[in-house]
Amino acid sequence: MSKAKESKESKEMEPAGRKFNVDLEISRILRCTSFAVALMLCAPLTAIAILQNPDRKQVEQALSRGKESARQHRPPNELYWHFGPMERFEPHGFLVTKISGFAVMSGHYALRGEQPTEQDVQRIMEEDALQVVVKVFGYSPGFARDSYLLIKQGNQVVKPDRIRFDARAQAVGQRQGRPVFRAKIIGSFTYGSVDLESRTTLLVFPGTGGEIKFDLEFSAIP
Repeated sequence: MSKAKESKESKEMEPAGRKFNVDLEISRILRCTSFAVALMLCAPLTAIAILQNPDRKQVEQALSRGKESARQHRPPNELYWHFGPMERFEPHGFLVTKISGFAVMSGHYALRGEQPTEQDVQRIMEEDALQVVVKVFGYSPGFARDSYLLIKQGNQVVKPDRIRFDARAQAVGQRQGRPVFRAKIIGSFTYGSVDLESRTTLLVFPGTGGEIKFDLEFSAIP
């Protein structure tokens, strides 16, 4: 084939190639944009830090968020602030803050066609503790008995004011031919005992031994 002919064919093909690349770039941007929009729709309410004393506007926003979740037929518990890998049999958990408590309560009520009363709202407002819920997995029904958890902020270690655990775990499946059980460990930390704007490490000690660690950013959690 002559160089002139090759050059001509190359010029004829070039616009198609450019169009293909442009289409790919547009497709990539659209995918990224869709993903970003999805993240914004699923993201929790923004705040400077965990709110110990939310104002009325913040309460109303949380209640509305719960109603919208119910309208979309989403489980209300998704509105808690979750941490850890959401994979089967991997330790993970969530925080029960006042803002998430309002949203979850509102979602549960809305699914029944009802709405919270002022007494319900006041009950959450009067909560004096941040609640941490961790789901752990083991190979025996009693593996979580005597479990414990702590919060570490810098050089300060904070013990929970109250702690509960499932003395008998629930069977949830099998892994490598062995039955797997799931248990909850729940710690309550009074608001005055923790720094609500600090980077935090949550340390979990299952009753059968070992340590599980989660790094949390309290300043990003409403």
